[in-house]
Amino acid sequence: MAYEESLRSISLNADATLAVYTGVPGMPGSPSPNYGQQYRFVKVTGAHQVGLATAGSDVVVGVMQNKPQVAGQAATVSIHGVSMVMAGAALDAGDSVEADSTGRAITATTGNVNGIALAAATQANELVPVLLQVS
Repeated sequence: MAYEESLRSISLNADATLAVYTGVPGMPGSPSPNYGQQYRFVKVTGAHQVGLATAGSDVVVGVMQNKPQVAGQAATVSIHGVSMVMAGAALDAGDSVEADSTGRAITATTGNVNGIALAAATQANELVPVLLQVS
């Protein structure tokens, strides 16, 4: 069962790592897939700015909730609660998770724990609910 619950979010500016033109699904010229960097871990990259978390050691501030199309657009970042996160590999319910090189959730080994998977993911690129425990 997929769900998001009790999300608390903030808005910051997206940097170039989050700005991915996704267009309208099915429209001519729209790239596929259309998810951009949505549901990935993000970190602070400047004043009032966030970018994609790229390592387990990154200090993650939350999970990207929207899809900014260009740098400087508002990025809605969930900072507390249960958020969907894109899995970077198979996960079991109860696994502590950290960010991989593309901001996806993987089982925490040596990095910062960013949350706890509340359901299993059988493979990469599946959405999994994560109870956030960001720094």
